[in-house]
Parts: sequence; C-alpha cells; structure tokens
Amino acid sequence: MTVEEPGEGGQGGEAPEGEPGHVDVLIVGAGVSGIGAAWRLQQRCPRRSYVILEAREDLGGTWDLFGYPGIRSDSDMYTFGYPFRPWLGDRGLADGPSIKAYVRQTAREAGIDRHIRFGQRVVSAAWSSERAGWCVEVEVGPQRRPVRWTARFLWLCSGYYDYAHPHRPDLPGEEDFAGRVLHAQHWPDDLDWAGQRVVVVGSGATAVTLVPALAERAAAVTMLQRSPTYLTALPSADPVADALRRRLPARLAHRMVRERNVVLSQAFYQLCRRRPDLARRLLRRGLERHLPDPAALDEHFTPSYEPWDQRLCVVPDGDLLEAVRAGRVDVVTDRIERLVPSGIALASGRVLEADLVVLATGLTLLPLGGLPLCVDGEPVDLAARYAYQGLMLSGVPNLAFTVGYVNASWTLRADLVARFVTRLLGFMAREGVAWVAPRAPAPGAIEERPLMDMTSGYIRRAEHLFPHAGRRPPWSVGQNYLVDRWRLPRADVTEGMQVVRWADRASSRTPPDASGRGSASMAASRHGRT
Repeated sequence: MTVEEPGEGGQGGEAPEGEPGHVDVLIVGAGVSGIGAAWRLQQRCPRRSYVILEAREDLGGTWDLFGYPGIRSDSDMYTFGYPFRPWLGDRGLADGPSIKAYVRQTAREAGIDRHIRFGQRVVSAAWSSERAGWCVEVEVGPQRRPVRWTARFLWLCSGYYDYAHPHRPDLPGEEDFAGRVLHAQHWPDDLDWAGQRVVVVGSGATAVTLVPALAERAAAVTMLQRSPTYLTALPSADPVADALRRRLPARLAHRMVRERNVVLSQAFYQLCRRRPDLARRLLRRGLERHLPDPAALDEHFTPSYEPWDQRLCVVPDGDLLEAVRAGRVDVVTDRIERLVPSGIALASGRVLEADLVVLATGLTLLPLGGLPLCVDGEPVDLAARYAYQGLMLSGVPNLAFTVGYVNASWTLRADLVARFVTRLLGFMAREGVAWVAPRAPAPGAIEERPLMDMTSGYIRRAEHLFPHAGRRPPWSVGQNYLVDRWRLPRADVTEGMQVVRWADRASSRTPPDASGRGSASMAASRHGRT
C-alpha cells in the first residue's frame, strides 16, 4: 500500500488540518483524558506543537460511544470534571449528553478543537532511537486511507475499553429465542422498546443505569443477575454546591465542593477497606430508605464480597430501588440455563418471558487501546513491562499513557498524569533531552502487583494483558488521590530513568534494551524536581 509521508515541518512543525505531519506531541484519543491532556500541554508547554488523533467522528470518547438509555456518570461532576473548568450543571450526577457537551465546550473555549483530527484510527506505533522519535501509522476515514504521523513524544489517552468488542458471554439456545438480543454497548439509535418485556442481564453500573430508564416505557423490566453488587443511593443534585455557587465565584465554589467530595469519597473508601462490617451496615441503611423490604435486600442487594473489592455502583436518587418498590422493575438472582423461544430459562426452572434481552455483562479491557508498539524493531510485550508511576512503560522511550482511578473519579488521576507528563516535557526542553525511558527494576527487586488491583470480573479477565506494577514508588499505582496529589507533583521525573541528551547522541546511541536498562543514561538531576 502507499503511505503518505509527513512534510518537512521539523521539530515543532504542524501539518494542515486533516493531513499527516510531524508534531512534538501526538495525543491519541479525544475523550475526557485527551482534552484534559491538551489543556495542560497548552498551559505548561505552550511552545510544543501537538495534534490529537481520534478514531471516532466526534470527541467525547466513552461519552460518544455509549448511547443506551439513561447513560450517566456514577462519579460526581465536581470531581469527574476538570479542576480548571467549573461544572455549572444543575445535577452533580450528570447524564452522558451533558458530560459530552461539557467536554466539547472545554475543547472549544481553549482552542483544542482545532488540533483534533477526527476519523483517524491509530493502528501501530514504532519508536526509532536513531531518529529519536515515533512513527505512527494511521487509517483515515471509512476508506481506511493509510497515512503516517511522526512525533517526538506519544501520549496515549485512549483509555482501556475495547470499543468494538464488549464482554458477551455465550448464551445457549440463543438461536431459538423469538425476540432480540443485543449488548448495551452497541445500543441501536432506532430501537423502540415501548410495551415490550425486557430482561437486562447484569448487575453492574450499566445495568443499574439502564434498568430504571427502560422501565419508563417498557411493559415489564427484569434485572437478571448472577450475584448482587454493592449499591449506594446518592442525590443527583447537591444543595450545598448550589448554595455555594449562588454566593461565591464559580471557580471558588467548584474548588470547595471538589475538595469536600474528594475527602468524603476517599474517607468512605478507607472505611470500606478497614472496617468492612461497618461499611456494609451503612450501605444497607442507605438502601433501606428507598426499599424497606428486608427480604428483597437480603436476596438481591447483599453481595458476598467485601465493599470496594469491586467498584461501588451509584444509584442517583435511589431510582432503581424506587422502581423495584413501585413494582415497575423485578430483580431476579439466578443463573441462565439457556434461551428458549419465549425468553430465558433459569437454573431454578423458572422462565423469564422476554421480547428483548439486553446484555449489560461488562466491558472488555484493551490495554493502550490495543495499539501495537515497537521499539527499534522489537515488538513490545506489555505483559512483560512495568508501569512507571502508572503512566509510562519500562524500556519504552517518550511514551505516556493515561489510566484513571478505579475507586474514584477517573479525571482526578488523569489530571495528575497530565501534570506529571507536562513537567517531564518541560524538563526535557530545558535540559536538551532527546528521549527518556524508565529502566525496568532488576529481577526480584520489587514485589509485583496488578496495575488495577480489584476483583471485578472485567479486570480479572484482562489482567494478564497489562503491565505490572509494584508496591513502592516509582512502580506503585496508588488508589488514594490525596496521597498522589502530594506525591506525584513532587516526584523526581528522572528517578529510575534512562535520559539521553541531544548532545550525547553522537557519542552514545545505545537504544533501550527489552528491560529498559540501556547504557546511555545519566543520574537524576535536581531539574527533574522543578
């Protein structure tokens, strides 16, 4: 195939809109993380040229992909929103379209939207130590026209969800079912479920969101789960935030509410981990306010695992519980035996009558968005690498990736990542550094841990695909924003790094080896702490 080569823009050059070219920083993904990364890059490294490549035809990432009824965030927008742009909506637990509009407005106001190239799917990225840069192969548009971008630094903000292939368990007898089966991740725009009998399979965040929304128009809705999930019922509006915003400037009110919500959420997480019995009682008490039926709570809303072993699901205004209480939703805890023409046959012998079966059975994780990486001709096996500060890979130069928290708002950590990366880029510019690569720890030097240490099924299914973490910095991936907020901005960006200056390249061209322990390196300097 013919590949378009980049123009001769040189370092800092930028190609015309829609055309390939060379940039200092190439950001992959125009979702919440990508827009936040671009904002910090413009603020802290204004002389760095950049482009955002987005495979979809619009920005928003997850909030552009998911279109099922009731789609919303289960994190409050004061912590899920950006710290640099106040959330002005009237609901703290916002719906998907409102979140997408917020991201769009942020991009437009900062001029970030002019740097986005839509319909450009990144298919591979290769690092060359000889050229001190990345060569990124891209397919453009429906015709999948091949183009090539080059960049000094590659920043992956594409998350870790497989947008094309959600987790879809086999359903014996599906070919016999007279109705329709679909996955919530691929919700059709023209689907009309009014008057239908709907069974939603699942008990996680998607099911908890989807079920009460479907119940508004369906003849009957059943949430079928193998086992219960911990739920917490929270008000969708925040009267304290509303009062502060009436009396204080928007930024100050946003900051105050954000700090309060961060402290409360982190405190409750720590309570769950240290005093699980007390946390269970508190969660139960919250559910009883909306569903005062002990038998129903015991059977369908009392998990077998400890609180926060898996992600806690938020129920705005207790809408799911209120729908169960009103008889508009039925919850069944059982296992699927097979599909039959009229619905779902369960292990207990019961048959759930259904016209529509919606699978809310979870996501498939795809590390780095499934992007194949190559360093000096050698493919990168992510599972054999270590995550440096939870945002770079051992032995992979000039590459960062953004992964948020699993126990708090994604954006809290995404912004810490953006601040660390831009600080690293500033150090590289000041010190004339061509590239940096984290050196892998010596064998046996650290106690390995999963990158995302939770027992959720979607995480466990993909755990073997992700790089390793450790127990101590710089290899640990903390789940405490208050600790990370103090630690990461003060971390030495050269600690454990192989650092190669432009001036040194003539005498030392040693590329990083598979472990990231090449010979061309220098000791950590005081400049890495600024």
